Amino acid sequence: MESIPDYKRIYTDLINERHPDKIEAFKAIFSKENFSVLDVITCSNLLTDNTDKSTFTFNQKHRCFDQQSILEILNFQKKYGYNNAQLARHFKLSRNTITKWKKKFI
Repeated sequence: MESIPDYKRIYTDLINERHPDKIEAFKAIFSKENFSVLDVITCSNLLTDNTDKSTFTFNQKHRCFDQQSILEILNFQKKYGYNNAQLARHFKLSRNTITKWKKKFI
């Protein structure tokens, strides 16, 4: 069986220990029952907005998306009318990745 990290717990601990002043910004995200990959990206972006970027280095090679997250990203593109380049910039992905996802899932 595939083991998935408990991102909700990881980010809760991180915020409680290092950024207790930002707890209010994360209440809406943590109130969700299911914590998706998009929520992880949102948490990461909220933490890195006002802090030193080197503290939260984010290595693109280690990003992993499940089918549900990929479909959410593609629906986001459709909802906001983004082209592949705009969507890639928004989620910090490769345009080629988005093209491959479209071929596979649409």
